[in-house]
Amino acid sequence: MRRLFPSPAPATAADFEDREWGLDELADAYAYPDTTEDGHGWLRANMVSSLDGAAHHEGRSQPLSCPADMRIFGTLRGLADAVVVGAETARQEGYRPARAREAFAAARAARGQGPAPVIAVVSAGLDLDFGLPLFTEPLVPTIVLTGSAAPADRLDRARKSGAEVIVCGEGRMVDVRRIPAVLAGRGLTRLLTEGGPKLLGQFAGAGVLDELCLSLAPMIAAGTAPRIAGGPPLLVPERFALRSVLEEEGFLFTTYRRI
Repeated sequence: MRRLFPSPAPATAADFEDREWGLDELADAYAYPDTTEDGHGWLRANMVSSLDGAAHHEGRSQPLSCPADMRIFGTLRGLADAVVVGAETARQEGYRPARAREAFAAARAARGQGPAPVIAVVSAGLDLDFGLPLFTEPLVPTIVLTGSAAPADRLDRARKSGAEVIVCGEGRMVDVRRIPAVLAGRGLTRLLTEGGPKLLGQFAGAGVLDELCLSLAPMIAAGTAPRIAGGPPLLVPERFALRSVLEEEGFLFTTYRRI
């Protein structure tokens, strides 16, 4: 892996050496900033895209990934308090509880974090299998974010599974604008969303996405797969500033922050 941007000052040949980065180096590169003072912490997204803009191939992101992408994926989870994911992505990707990793244990304890990030599933209709390990076997209870008019029988099944149900919206809708503040109220301020495209588009449209970590795969996917963010176009495109670029085997790992 090499850092392409920003260039260290003064730069040396070692700074651009193509080598495998350790988890400590990756954790430093992707460290969260100090949480904001407006009560909603920091929401970053981690997504992968093909060169032609596909967010997945045949319904899954794994075909677009690589070992370096998975190391970054694990590092971002190791830094996060909570991983926020849409119900469709949780189903398609076969989400399981986040696991504790020894490599991050000391740093998480020093930051006052639990052994693993909380998984928070956003679902208006609660069309989820609450018998899966994601709900029955997590190290920390899975959170389900839903609307006030979610089906009563599904609410009951969610609660009986051991999940923590949080009403975050009126009627059958989830108000994604409220999610960062609601989770921050539970001490979960370092937030990571892994999509899918619909949820990422909603976060962007609500103006609460602080950072995007985008892995660009050197592949052409073709087909009709969605882009990394879906939904209606924003009235004014939101501008992000490039913060860093890493490269390994033709994959680019970029970080952008909202201006």
